Amino acid sequence: MEAFYIILLVGTVLVLAAAFSSLLAFRFGAPLLLVFLSIGLLAGVDGLGIRFENYPFTFMLGSLALAIVLFDSGFSTPVHSFRIAAIPSMTLASVGVVLTSVIFAFGATLLLGFTWLEGMLLGSIVASTDAAAVFFLLRIGGINIRDKVRSTLEVESGTNDPMAIFLTVALAELVATGQGFSGLNLHFLMLFIEEMGLGVIFGLLGGMMIVWVLNRFTSDRGLAPIFVLALALLVFSFTGTMGGSGFLAVYVAGIYAGNKRMFAKQQIIRFNEGLTWLAQIIMFLVLGLLATPSQFPVILLPAIGLALFLIFVARPIAVWLSLLPYDFTQQEIGFVAWVGLRGAVSILLAIMPIMSGVENGPLFFNTTFIIVLVSLFLQGWTIRPVAEYLGLIIPPRIGAVDKVELDLPGKATHELVSYRVIKDSPILLGERIPRWAMPSLVIRDGRSIRYQYAGRLREGDQVYLFVTPTYIKLLDRVFASRVPVEEDDAEIFGAFSISPSRPAKELDAAYGPGLLLPAEQNMTVGELMNHRLGGHADYADRTRFGSVILIVRDLDELAHIRSIGISLEPVEPATNLPIFINMREIAHRIRDRLRKYRGKTVPERHEG
Repeated sequence: MEAFYIILLVGTVLVLAAAFSSLLAFRFGAPLLLVFLSIGLLAGVDGLGIRFENYPFTFMLGSLALAIVLFDSGFSTPVHSFRIAAIPSMTLASVGVVLTSVIFAFGATLLLGFTWLEGMLLGSIVASTDAAAVFFLLRIGGINIRDKVRSTLEVESGTNDPMAIFLTVALAELVATGQGFSGLNLHFLMLFIEEMGLGVIFGLLGGMMIVWVLNRFTSDRGLAPIFVLALALLVFSFTGTMGGSGFLAVYVAGIYAGNKRMFAKQQIIRFNEGLTWLAQIIMFLVLGLLATPSQFPVILLPAIGLALFLIFVARPIAVWLSLLPYDFTQQEIGFVAWVGLRGAVSILLAIMPIMSGVENGPLFFNTTFIIVLVSLFLQGWTIRPVAEYLGLIIPPRIGAVDKVELDLPGKATHELVSYRVIKDSPILLGERIPRWAMPSLVIRDGRSIRYQYAGRLREGDQVYLFVTPTYIKLLDRVFASRVPVEEDDAEIFGAFSISPSRPAKELDAAYGPGLLLPAEQNMTVGELMNHRLGGHADYADRTRFGSVILIVRDLDELAHIRSIGISLEPVEPATNLPIFINMREIAHRIRDRLRKYRGKTVPERHEG
């Protein structure tokens, strides 16, 4: 019992230290997960002297924590974000991981003297981006970028783990048994298809089960988050037992359940947020305890070289080739390439060579650990500056909103929403609450007042309203803080605007002709943009039309384009080098070159 209390005391102190350090990390903008990892290192064998070498236990604990993080990531991903980013994200999560592993193997053979198979094993370990790091930096970091880019990064980080895990397990087995590339056969391909297929199937069924159970056992809100957690882990473990990818299944289940109406959903969201924080803290602390920094100097320079090779060569090339067929600008592809943060997943996978009996297993672990530290330090600290440099930061449609959503019991068609009145919000500037919203109560200076007796709302008031869930986003505009960027900012939204209902032929006559495809001849400008943006246009989306750029200025409540801006100067390339450009841009450049060539040759023939 004395040993138990000591272990519990040390563990609690470490978790508290990580939690308190997060306050400093928020203040100074440090990558929070790097802070957690550093605390584990400081408490380990070369720091405070805590010796921890239980690799199997760490792998199981890390897998459990990762399952919780992935479920919460899926649960908080809107289905429309998944739809607009599904295809490019899946390409990055599959083809991108394989390409990263293969390209990285070249650097590993040069700097560490690995064989190609060993290099690919190390490459597969560090090939996946970390979901916890990406979600934290993009969502909590407040980086407001184009929704398609954000969704692509988030969905990629949530779906590339199964591919990396499969590759790592398969390659570790081949290296440990000495089979080499001759061991790669149809069996591994069928095994991959089985794992991914079962992961998707059981994930969808598991998501349906979670929604069904929660909506039929509505007796106690306090038990709802426990039900969801237990059912999510049931999906994870059952899928793994049946030979599928439990990580993919739990992520898919999260996406399905998170986009359905569920009993006590707001309590579940808050519980998941807290549990995810705890899972990340414990996972990074334990992985930090497992490392032995005194062994790092021997491989420090090669490992840093490999980290830089991964960041500046392997990841960018893999991302570019994966996104080549899709309509991403040069800046956007460059940003996706930069946001390839490595984290707990890579360190967790680095345990596999040791557990599989691979020769020099600790070398894989130590090298991976250094690569993760470099990635979190270099990329984690520069996400916002890089986004600003590439011109990807867009102004928010509305300012910050301070609100709490509360579910009503049973199958009520309304929700209770609480807003705090913010300075310079439209409601303070005279805008009225819409008729379809039903305000009931105002909390002012600690006293509750019925809305009809509260008079004019004041800053700091807490207003409670009953509203249909589909209208909550419209109500947000009324209580939002002031947007700092003007709506007609020419650098972001173009020099002037046009109506989306105008015929697209007018654009073709002004900036063409010959730019419209046969299927686009009878479209309006709004329909043309939707068509070229894959059927779904979002705020600040842009597409090239000859020598100009069309930009979505505003959307209505039904997500239809309300206003379109025209930028007279095309988006400047991120670099003069011919990299990170998509197939459509390549076609445009070839066509522009041909036009210029024809323009020069025609007068010459006339003079002759």
